[in-house]
Amino acid sequence: MPKISVEIPQELLDDLDDHVGDDGKFVNRSDAIRASIRKTLDILDEIDERHGRLEDEE
Repeated sequence: MPKISVEIPQELLDDLDDHVGDDGKFVNRSDAIRASIRKTLDILDEIDERHGRLEDEE
C-alpha cells in the first residue's frame, strides 16, 4: 500500500486522535484517515450523480 504524507492543523489531529486507540473507533490514525477519505469520496460521488456528472460505468 502506498504511503503519503500530509500536513494538518494540530487541532484537527487532536480531534482525530480522540477517535483512535483502545477507547476509539479506529485502531490507528491510518485506519481513521482511510475511512474518512472513503466517506468523503462516497459523498462526492453522490453529489456528482445528482448533478449528472458521473460517467456510466460499463
